[in-house]
Amino acid sequence: MVQVTDRKCLLTAERIVNGVEYNCQKLTLCLKTYPSNGSFNLKALSGSSGYKFGVLARIVNYMKTRHQKGDTHHLTLDEILDETKLLDIGMKQKQWLMSEALSSNPKIDVRDGKYAFKPKYHLKDKKALLRLLDKHDQLGLGGVLLDDVEEGLPNSAKAIKALGDQIIFVTRPDKKKVLFYNDKHCQFAVDEEFQKLWRSVPVDSIDEEKIEEYLKKQGISSMQETGPKKMTPIQKRKKPGTQKKRRFKTHNDHLNGVLEDYSEGVPSKK
Repeated sequence: MVQVTDRKCLLTAERIVNGVEYNCQKLTLCLKTYPSNGSFNLKALSGSSGYKFGVLARIVNYMKTRHQKGDTHHLTLDEILDETKLLDIGMKQKQWLMSEALSSNPKIDVRDGKYAFKPKYHLKDKKALLRLLDKHDQLGLGGVLLDDVEEGLPNSAKAIKALGDQIIFVTRPDKKKVLFYNDKHCQFAVDEEFQKLWRSVPVDSIDEEKIEEYLKKQGISSMQETGPKKMTPIQKRKKPGTQKKRRFKTHNDHLNGVLEDYSEGVPSKK
């Protein structure tokens, strides 16, 4: 049963059913209390807003469940309401689902007036999963959350089991499992004597400067500045003799022929 008690709870409910918070730890809206088959008592919701969000939560949960079972084709709203046994909702709530709630929901794909669940990764089979993990490995994107795989791959448990050692599981500190591609081309045997030598050198308490100093004493040069160097632009020299002659502005042009030149001294009187 889902119980919503106040406006703050309703806002939390809206974020959850719209795909924003599926794993919120502080859930005043107790989604854990209704079973995985998507059935819960809508009459327990208080107020009209609680009823609307309860209907939306039930629809999104049902669409996710049917997608995981392999039913990925789109359905009309009437078909969804029929399969979820929500035929008693009013026209107002139905219009809200069509015009706002489902169309703007990030977990619902709308196509020609029909609806289907929209996972993060669209995976048809185990080959599609393996290609996705291989692509992440090649591009250095890391692994893929098991939750996202289970959400997007129908019958995911069977597909993951069939892949066997082609994938690797890693558990994060928050207990979430991550899938990685197991690239067997990178696997090679290392000589046991070399492994012993490698493990016999303690470097836990030595910083990089001390390691570099030790390497220099052994005649080994360490790598310096692995990043690309910035090229400073070379300034072009100006060729001599190409400077333009300065022009001086002349004044009193209207007195030409009237003024006399005394630059060579005062002329003698005749």
